[in-house]
Amino acid sequence: HIAIAGNIGIGKIDATRLLARHYGWKPHYEQVAHNPYLEDYYRDIKRWSFPLEVFYLKERFKDLLQLQKQQEDIVQDRSIYERYVFTANNHDLGNLDDRDFETYMELFEDMTDVVRYPDLMVYLRCSVGHLASNIEKRGRSYEEQMPLRYLESLNRRYEDFITKQYQGRVLIIDRELDFLANPSDLGFITDKIDRELFGLFPDK
Repeated sequence: HIAIAGNIGIGKIDATRLLARHYGWKPHYEQVAHNPYLEDYYRDIKRWSFPLEVFYLKERFKDLLQLQKQQEDIVQDRSIYERYVFTANNHDLGNLDDRDFETYMELFEDMTDVVRYPDLMVYLRCSVGHLASNIEKRGRSYEEQMPLRYLESLNRRYEDFITKQYQGRVLIIDRELDFLANPSDLGFITDKIDRELFGLFPDK
C-alpha cells in the first residue's frame, strides 16, 4: 500500500496512474469531483470548511476500510492522514473555529486509531509557483478562485506534518516533476521507491 501525498496541483493523480502502471499495482483515486460541498467551498471557504472536511474524512475512512480488506498491491491518491493537513490549515487561517476543529480532530483520531499506516507514503514537494502553474493548466473552474496564500499555508502545513508529526514510513521527493512530458521524472521516483521498499539500489 503506497500513498501519494502532496499539495493541490502537485500531480498526485498522474503519479498514481503512472506508478500503478509501472508496478502492475491497482490505482485508487481520491474522488474530488464527487464532494457536494467543493464548489461552495471555493466560493466561501469559511462557511463551508467544516462540512467539506467532514465529508472528505468519512470518504477516506471508508476507502481505507475497503483497501485493508483487499489482497492487492495498491497505489493511493492521497490518504486519510492528509485530511488533517487541510483541516488544520483552515483552522490556522480562521476558516474553522475552535469548536468545529476540536470536533473534527476527535473524529480524525478515532478513525485513524483503527486503520493501518500505508507501507510507504511518497510525499511530493515543490514550490507554490509550480503548483499554481499546474492548477492553471488543468483549468478546473472551482479552483480559479483559490487564494495564493491558501496554497502557501498548505505547503507550510504539509512540511510540518510530514517532517514532525506523521509516524509512518515516508519518502520525500524534493523536486519539481513533469511525469507526462519527462519519463525520466517517473524513473527518478521509481528508483527511490525501489530502494526504499526493496533495497535494490545503494544510497547515492
